Order: sequence, then C-alpha cells, then structure tokens
Amino acid sequence: MVKYIKADKFYYPYETKLGGYLEVINGSFGKWLSAIPEGAELLDYSGYEIAPGLVDTHIHGFAGADVMDNKEESLATMSKELLAAGVTSFLPTGLTASFETLDNICQTTANFAGKETGARIQGLFFEGPYFTEKYKGAQNPSYMRNPSISELDQWLDSSKGLLKKIAIAPEREGTADFVRYANEKGVVVALGHSDATYQEAVEAVEAGASVWVHAYNGMRGLNHREPGMVGAIYEIPNTYAELICDGYHVHPSACDILLRQKSPEHVALITDCMAAGGQPDGDYMLGEYPVIVENGTARLKSNGALAGSILQLKDAVKNVVDWGIASKAEAIMMASLIPAISVGLADSCGQIKEGHPADFIVLDHDLNLAATYLGGEKKYERAEK
Repeated sequence: MVKYIKADKFYYPYETKLGGYLEVINGSFGKWLSAIPEGAELLDYSGYEIAPGLVDTHIHGFAGADVMDNKEESLATMSKELLAAGVTSFLPTGLTASFETLDNICQTTANFAGKETGARIQGLFFEGPYFTEKYKGAQNPSYMRNPSISELDQWLDSSKGLLKKIAIAPEREGTADFVRYANEKGVVVALGHSDATYQEAVEAVEAGASVWVHAYNGMRGLNHREPGMVGAIYEIPNTYAELICDGYHVHPSACDILLRQKSPEHVALITDCMAAGGQPDGDYMLGEYPVIVENGTARLKSNGALAGSILQLKDAVKNVVDWGIASKAEAIMMASLIPAISVGLADSCGQIKEGHPADFIVLDHDLNLAATYLGGEKKYERAEK
C-alpha cells in the first residue's frame, strides 16, 4: 500500500526539503518526490511541516505512570500517552534502587516490549545505581554503590538485551573496567550524578563512556582551576550531552553556552519526565519520594529540590527555538536523530529515511504538534479548540 504526504517542509537528517511529497510504502518511508501519480492516495498537510517522531532517551514516567511501578500497565500508559508529546520512540528509565528491583524492571519491560500500541520501547535506561551520594538528586543514596559487572550481566539477561544505556559516576571504584565491559556488551555508558574531577571524567570517556546525564544538573560545576564534570562536557569531543530545556533545570543562557561548546550535533534534548508529566498540578511520587507539582516544576516535598521534570519533548523543541538558541531544524534534530545516535538507535528511529518505519509528527509553522503517526498511520491528533 502506497500513499503520499504533501506538506510545506520535510525535516530530513541534514537538510530541510521544501514542498513536494513524501512516499509511505507499507508503513515505511519511501522517497521524496516533486510530483506523484494521478489519483494516488494523498495525505494533504499543506500549511504544515513533517518531522521525524521524537525520541526520548531519558524518561521516568508520564500520564500518571512510572517505570518504577514495575507494571506492564504503566509502560502501556506511557507508550500510548507519549504520542501526544510527539514521542514515537523512548527508553523507559529506571532510578537508583536495589539490584532485585531493577532486575524485576528488566523482566517486566522485556515481557512487555513489542506489545506497545503507541511510542515504541527501543530499550531500557538505568539512571543509577552507581552514583555518588553528594549529587544524589532525587534518588535514594542508600542504594548507591560501585559498578558491578555481574549485576550488569544479570540485567542484560533478564532484559533480553533491552538494557541499552546505564549511568555511573566516574569516581566510583572500578569505573574503567565496567565501562569497557558494558561497551563490549553493546551498552552505552552515561556519566552523571557525580563529583568527579575533570581528569576522572576524561578517564571514563577514554574507557568508552559517551553520554553526559542531564548536563549541568547533578554534577560538579566548572571552576577555572578544576574544570570538573561541566568542563569535561564542554571540552571532550565526540560525546553527547543530555539537556533538559524546560527553563527551570538550566537557564536558557547556559543551554546556549552548551550548544556553542558542543554544537547541536552533540546535544540530545531529553525530558527526565516523571509520572506527573501531562497531568494536573498536585501530589505525586518519584520512585520512593513524595513530590509536589506546581508552577511548572516537580519538587521534592522534603527539601524543595527539583525531582525530574514534567517537560514534554515537543515543548523542549519549541523552547530552544523560542529562546533563540537553535533553528527549527536543529531543535528537531536534537530531539530525534541525536538522541537516537547517542544510544546507537539511528538505524531504527529518529529520522526520515527510506526504509525506516514511517514514524513522524505533523507540526504547524510555530512548532505546535498537530498529529503523530506510527508506521504511516495516524495515532494522535490534537483536538481543535
């Protein structure tokens, strides 16, 4: 079955095509054409723009559901409801917890993957437990420990290879050996929640770590005599910085500095969203911790610290454009292709490319989401006001 999408713009990985038609063949992207056969099936989105479905590689929950619920129903809810955020692929993200809890999450996610009706589960991300207590954030320090290859092996087995990314603090004992082993097993290692020195961060990257967990947040800052983790993010090439662009976690000017230092080709927009995303203000839980959501933020009730976010990825895209720090094409790329590249998934999501699943979003000229498609079929449409 062949159909054609007409739109004002199509955001390809490294170019924007103006006008024309995008072919969809049996649920996969075909070619871009300047003309189509007479009488062909047409999806007319004149006045709109077509972008690849967004890829959220760091998301704990959404629409009242949380990965730490350890329930297939929660993953199903996230998958379905994330379509309204423009997300078509995601990595459910676990928090620091006991070995057994994380092992159970591996099993639950592996059992559910492939059954989702909305955004596709492309792998698992464990944000922890191998962190340092000083920069624990909204995570339980009693579970924080040194990295364990035997634990990783068991999680890979229980997840049926679905564990794609794991975060550690570089100053933890055994980091280099763990990073090398994880890479051999196809697991991307991210660095964060850390008081590491610049040199410790360099050594972790030399061992194979390649992603920085939510840049600026939960890490040693930049000092002119000890550049720290933030200095390492700026300075070390060929690494990918996650960035939360909600305007609360990182000042827009600091976001701008990061983009200038690393370029949009090495910044992955993420949400770090928790269960309250897409929900009304009120009381929620992030893992084991009570959280209050109000005024656009999620904060721990105990001390007022930021506890994840309620950011939707479509809004992060809009924010960086509205702040004047990225073009529309760059913003879309940072929320689709770059996250996919950062975790080795660019062959399955994050770009409009011939042969790829036709997962795409429809945007108006102000980057407001109008519709989300999976496999060439419309799965979400914004209600008209």
